[in-house]
Amino acid sequence: MTATTSLSTAQGLHYGLLGMPLAFVALPLYVLLPHHYASQYGMPLATLGAVLLAARLFDAFTDPLLGRWSDRLLARSHGALLTAAALACAVLALGLAALFLPPVRGVQALAAWALAALLVTSLAYSLVSIAHQAWGALLGGNEAQRSRIVAWREAAALVGVVLASVLSSLAGVGALVAVLAVLLAAGWLAWARAPRPALTPSAGAAMPWSALWQPWRQAAFRRLMAVFVPSGIASAIPATLVLFFIDDRLQLPANVQGAFLGAYFLSAALSMPLWLRAVPRWGLARTWLAGMLLSVAVFIGAATLGAGDAWPFALVCVLSGLALGADLALPGALLAGVIAQDGGDARHGGAYFGWWNLAAKLNLALAAGLALPLLGLWGYAPGARSEDALLPLTLAYAVLPCALKLLAAACLYLLILRPRAAPTALVAPRSL
Repeated sequence: MTATTSLSTAQGLHYGLLGMPLAFVALPLYVLLPHHYASQYGMPLATLGAVLLAARLFDAFTDPLLGRWSDRLLARSHGALLTAAALACAVLALGLAALFLPPVRGVQALAAWALAALLVTSLAYSLVSIAHQAWGALLGGNEAQRSRIVAWREAAALVGVVLASVLSSLAGVGALVAVLAVLLAAGWLAWARAPRPALTPSAGAAMPWSALWQPWRQAAFRRLMAVFVPSGIASAIPATLVLFFIDDRLQLPANVQGAFLGAYFLSAALSMPLWLRAVPRWGLARTWLAGMLLSVAVFIGAATLGAGDAWPFALVCVLSGLALGADLALPGALLAGVIAQDGGDARHGGAYFGWWNLAAKLNLALAAGLALPLLGLWGYAPGARSEDALLPLTLAYAVLPCALKLLAAACLYLLILRPRAAPTALVAPRSL
């Protein structure tokens, strides 16, 4: 089946289903892992932050190379890319099992094991994720169609996140890993039956490795990244700190964590049709801006919460989940538009998403590698109850993300929305 500009429901499911197990991996890696190693194995926050920062920096800077390799595989054939992705899926399942079920104890041994397992797991995850994202971007279409393609993937991802949060709370990490393996196999089989982008084999195969820098030659890509980075950091910090916030600031029992995470991600999934309906009227960029402003309003409220505020925090989770829907569906669709302006074929799609994922992972690396050690330096430790220790946690979880989202909103207006008043829209010929 070749590329299409109008996906049916069945075609959208075939493409998007792999997003479920990929998000199934992302929640444990970026949300559950820091809390798991700190609470279960007593790893100090500074050590944990250093491990996460080192692994994510290495992983992030390999993404552009993986993206270029993905382009070359796709230029060879659809089957070549799908075969490499199948092998990476197998490595991914094994790596996550090693990460959450370590056979070693002791801080130094655990740190070394976690670093090695993170590197293997993240590399496999990156290859599958980049290839899958680029495949969807190359299917083409107008703004509304591109946003629907991204929404199929991200909606499946949100279902995966909810499932992962419930399983981790109710059944433990062993069940999490087993279900992941099954979902990866099902997702890959569905992807193999999805609509296929058009190929330009001779052009792609002849493209040198230096072509991985092609995205940065596009002013539109540079401007979009200037928005995506502060917005992503703003989202990554509360994702890293949410379980600590629930435990210590709100002082709520551990068995409610899954419910809060489930409400957050379920709200994001349910909000996607609303955001997609807004795109034809407002455009991708204005709709994304609305999501950013909603996020700021919600986290201002979160900063006022204290011990026992379960229902107000549940409302924060629901409303911030609504804002998350915009963050998930719309930036990727904007990127697909930039790729379309750069030819829209298989020559550079992986390179674009390689750099895109590098930025996303740097956001997460900064959130974990800097926020956690700084909290320790400022006097916060898991289990703290004094106001002096909890104030830095509240500021980091709720106030700092608001400042970063406002910065991202300003960049979105100045670099993308204001230039769109010109006929050349997002790709207006001006430099960042």
